Amino acid sequence: MSRLSSADHLSIGDKLRHINWGLVLLIVAIGLIGIALLYSAGGKSWSPWAGAELSRFIIGLCLMIIIALVDIRIWLRIAYPLYGVMLFLLVVVEVMGHIGMGAQRWISLGFFVIQPSELMKIALVLALAKYFHSLSLEDIGHPIKLVAPILMVLVPVGLVLLQPNLGTAMLLMLASGAVFFAGGVRWWKFIIVIALAAAVLPIAWHHLHDYQRARLMTFLNPGADPLGAGYNILQSKIALGSGGLFGKGFGQGTQSQLQFLPEKHTDFIFVVLAEEFGMFGALFLLLLYFLLLAYGYMIALTCRNQFGRLAAFGLTTSFFLYVFVNVAMVTGLIPVVGIPLPLVSYGGTAMLTLLIGCGLLLGISVHREARISRTGSD
Repeated sequence: MSRLSSADHLSIGDKLRHINWGLVLLIVAIGLIGIALLYSAGGKSWSPWAGAELSRFIIGLCLMIIIALVDIRIWLRIAYPLYGVMLFLLVVVEVMGHIGMGAQRWISLGFFVIQPSELMKIALVLALAKYFHSLSLEDIGHPIKLVAPILMVLVPVGLVLLQPNLGTAMLLMLASGAVFFAGGVRWWKFIIVIALAAAVLPIAWHHLHDYQRARLMTFLNPGADPLGAGYNILQSKIALGSGGLFGKGFGQGTQSQLQFLPEKHTDFIFVVLAEEFGMFGALFLLLLYFLLLAYGYMIALTCRNQFGRLAAFGLTTSFFLYVFVNVAMVTGLIPVVGIPLPLVSYGGTAMLTLLIGCGLLLGISVHREARISRTGSD
């Protein structure tokens, strides 16, 4: 059987053998590190975070493998409907969403709370990948052909900004930009967009919420209000420095164990790692992330169909942005924007979204030899 025909007619057993188990092992390793850190942050107890995160992670892993077995052409067919559902849920958030920490971002289902803006990261990448898959290089060169995908990005970004959730809105735009770039949009068009964005910054500043402006000012001078707006990042830097090269030991971090470090189970979980295992522990986790990203981009490069290539590139870039923004945020390189560390921070929808994305990456790898026409047929 040829490579092409085998790609089109894989049995469940064949698909399981074709799954990139090295990537799965990396995902499991990162997830277990996260659970161990949550166990430590909870005072060496499974409650309140580690036990719940372990249960979610196991369920998420099972879902990831199931998604990896789904034919890539099915994701191509449902990309637009999936985007529409996520867009509808973002509208529902505005109408009846659950408010937490001053923002309206969640929908309560009773037994589970979902954050549609997280799931939109997956849906938007798939929808854009489908759109650019259907275009020729000549089509991409026509500015009129870019109106539809630009609107596909701006509408959910606008809804997310209303929540307000500036960090997630930025990630949606940057991950979408990666798909535009991989899809063949010329670099000079990005320069125009960046120039326009820079031109409206003064206007955008006046439309930011007070806490968002405070975060930016704190980033520039965290010492101006050490017990208020600057407290989080100052405590984060203290914990990072106190860890030294090898750390204070598992469960021995003074800043986290003595409750000085804020949001230690979510936004600042990387700092818990750095304090307890030092610079070498932090670099080890970053190495695992680097290998995961390398797997993702390699899957994108080796995929023979445009939809899978663009989806893999967008999903991997989205994962990279999670890592980069969180680590840069807690180390004081960029303002605090509330982005979790992927597969490590405590969180339901974020964990689910990331494992769904990993499942799609695995599925693209399994079906990388599949040929798909621009219309989506075989």
